Amino acid sequence: MSMSSRPWYHWLAFGLGSGLSPWLPGTMGTLAVIPIYWLVVPYPMLYTAVLLFILAVGPWLCGRTARDLQAQQGGARAIDPPAIVWDEWAGLLLTLWGLPFSWSTLLAGFLLFRFFDMLKPWPISWLDRRIHGGMGIMLDDLAAALAATVILRGLLYGGWL
Repeated sequence: MSMSSRPWYHWLAFGLGSGLSPWLPGTMGTLAVIPIYWLVVPYPMLYTAVLLFILAVGPWLCGRTARDLQAQQGGARAIDPPAIVWDEWAGLLLTLWGLPFSWSTLLAGFLLFRFFDMLKPWPISWLDRRIHGGMGIMLDDLAAALAATVILRGLLYGGWL
């Protein structure tokens, strides 16, 4: 099914198509939210509103899209399809939320978030295995974002960045 024939919410869940990349769709999805980050980072209230919107609609958006994909595959179980990258959008924006912009902060935040999202150390792996549906798709990335932001803030406030 082409992107143009998919429902509008697939387009959002796939990160405006970035999650359909054949190479590292999660990383491509995370890169795709950087222009949105650049647009909102100068405006803390707007940034917060965008983040809250992404968090609020994420469980429904990811869950509905995952169920649609499962139905298209004849019922094959797709717990967290790689093409769904809305959760990566939430993760990077949460990682960087409330921090002043700098290239080093953006790069470190991106790398830390991708590290925790890809490796899924405990308790991220526990969430990934135990909580399913749209909430599960979102929660492991939010946990990765929290781990990344703790380290990122430590680096920033410790003078390492």
